[in-house]
Parts: sequence; structure tokens; C-alpha cells
Amino acid sequence: MKVITETAKDKIRILQVVGLMDMGGLETWLVNVLRNINRQKFQIDFLVETTKTCAYDKEVLALGSKIIPCLHPSQPLLYGRNFKRLYRQHGPYDIIHSHIHNYSGYILRLAKEVGIPIRISHSHNDTSSLKVKTGLYRNLYLMLTEHWIKQYATVGLACSSRAADSLYGRNWRNDPRFFIHHCGIDLSKWNLETDAATIRREMGIAEDAFVLGHVGRFAEQKNHSFLIDILTEVVKRKPKTQLLLVGDGHLLPDIEKKVYEADLTEHVVFAGLRSNVHQIMQGAMDAFVFPSLYEGLPLVLMEAQASGLPCIFSDVISEEANIIQPLVNTISLAQPASYWAEVILDVANTKSKILSTESLSIAKESSFNIEKSVQGLESLYCSSVDKLKVRR
Repeated sequence: MKVITETAKDKIRILQVVGLMDMGGLETWLVNVLRNINRQKFQIDFLVETTKTCAYDKEVLALGSKIIPCLHPSQPLLYGRNFKRLYRQHGPYDIIHSHIHNYSGYILRLAKEVGIPIRISHSHNDTSSLKVKTGLYRNLYLMLTEHWIKQYATVGLACSSRAADSLYGRNWRNDPRFFIHHCGIDLSKWNLETDAATIRREMGIAEDAFVLGHVGRFAEQKNHSFLIDILTEVVKRKPKTQLLLVGDGHLLPDIEKKVYEADLTEHVVFAGLRSNVHQIMQGAMDAFVFPSLYEGLPLVLMEAQASGLPCIFSDVISEEANIIQPLVNTISLAQPASYWAEVILDVANTKSKILSTESLSIAKESSFNIEKSVQGLESLYCSSVDKLKVRR
């Protein structure tokens, strides 16, 4: 029997536009999409802003995708020339899917100029609180790029309603091009047995320690400085507390300095970038604390809830993140660190109302399962191409 496979010519060709392919939430989701999508039907390549080697590059290339550096985004004319040159070299593409928030407006304009018919903008953050603080020139940039998104996007996606409001305006629901698409996590890993004692030993954490966990890059958005203030208050009340920080970023030296100056060195574990976050959550953490200043819909909160962890996070995060209600506790950032500490300890001392197996089951049934996320993307890509064929 002859097996017929689609040739490269028959594939739907998609260009994903991101900053770089390191271990962030967006990038991890895109790699999970690449792992799970039908690669006989879809060819996915990545346009990035750097030539440096990143965490996911090797796997992306091994899965048959290209990583195409398009440099100098801060110089739009030069970036535009680079984009068009690279498109002549690597194109054509049926779809461009841009994840660069406001800058997506310029990217989609360039995509229109080179003839990419399906142009998708994807909002992953609620930056509305930042817009209030911006100056005149920044506001002009935001207004222009948002205008371009509305003009050139054939589809507009957002990870949450707040992220949609932020990039597309509050009337986005009246435009059929714009809708919510939840990014997903690969929950098949959560079926693996985790040896808590081994994980804690590897992390340098005492077996009897009370461990607060956080996963995120060291950037202003994640509010690590306030997290250290919270830890200070928790340690006063529960001395055998440790804070486990997973991630990397430009503010890491500042946070290390603050930890040293606060005499908390023995209470903080800087774990760096890790590929086994699910095992660390299940084996080492007792509670997950996430006091971000703003977010779209952080996938680490889905991972923490799937792991059965009590989650304490700032109320700026969309309610769509509350997939397992018994585990969720939201607090205003206006509350002092001492109040956060009291809530954390109260949550820790309260018996969970839900088993970890139940948490995982609820997460698997949610729209944040990578299988459902990929199915939705495949459907979107195919329907967009089919509509284009009908119009032609």
C-alpha cells in the first residue's frame, strides 16, 4: 500500500514572529505547538530579533523549522529592509503570526507589502497600566501601531480579555477578526512520578522547609523586589521558609544584592532556567507566589494549579487564570508585604479542599491543555487559508 504524504509545496507555511526562543512562557508554548502540530500539514518557521543561540534553538531546528534572524527592530527602516530581504530569501508564507505586542502593527504592515495574505496579531500582555505613565512620543507610537494592527490584521488573537483590551481597545468584541485563544501547557508530563526528596536535595532545600515558589524572568514586570519583601515577612513568622526562584533575566544581580543585604541568603534558592519546572513544582514547592505588576495570562499559573499548589497572586491578573478555584488566592498590590505574608501562611495552614489528582484532571479538561490549544490553532490556520481560496 502506498502512503501518500503532503509535499513541502502543499504545506501551509507559517512564520511566527518572536523576540527570541528562550525559555519564556510564550516561547515554551510555541515549542509545544511545534511538537504537537501536524508537521506534515504545517511548516512553521521563526523570525527572531537576535543571532545569539537560545535555549530552544536546537530543538526547533531538529523539528524541521528555520530560525531566521531579522535584526535592528529599534531602527524601523533598517528592520523593514531586512524583513523584505529575508522574505525574498525564505518565503513565500501563507500566514504570519506576530507576538511582539504593539510592534506587530509594523510587522503586519511589512507583511502586507510583501504579499502575505493572512496576518495574525497576538496579544500576550495587559500593558494598560504602563500606557498611563508613557510620554508623548511613546503614546504616538502606541496609537500608530494600534492603528496599523486594525488596518493590516486579518485575525487578532489574545491570551485573555484584558490582553485583548490592552492591544485592540475595549470594543474588540464588536470586530469578528478579534477573539481569545488560550495558550496551552503540555500536561502529559504531569503524569510522571516525582520524588520530592530527590528534587529538594537537588535544589539544596531542607526536607522540613516551607517552600514558596516563583517561576519567571527577572524583569520589572514580575516584581521580584516585592517578592523579597514578602519573604522577609514570612520568615519572621515561619523561620524555616525558603524561596525558590526559577528563571533568569537582567535584574537577577539586583535581586541577588537585595537578598544579601536583607540577610536572606540562606532562605533563597536561585535555580536558574530549568526544563523540569513541572517536577520542581510538584516536588519542591508548598505554595506559588506571583505578585506581578501586569500580565496577559501567565502559563506558569496554569502549571502551578495543575500541580495542586495553593496560588497567591496579584489581582491585576485576569480572572481567566482561575481555573481551579480552591487553589486561587488573589491580593491587591496595594496591600503591604506583611498582609501578603499573613495570607500565605493562612493558606499554607489550611487543608486543601481539592486533591492534586483532581487538580490535574480539571486542568486537562480546560482550554489550557496544549492539545486543545493546538487544535484551535490548526482550525484557525486551515479556515483562514480556505476562506482565502474561496475569495480567489
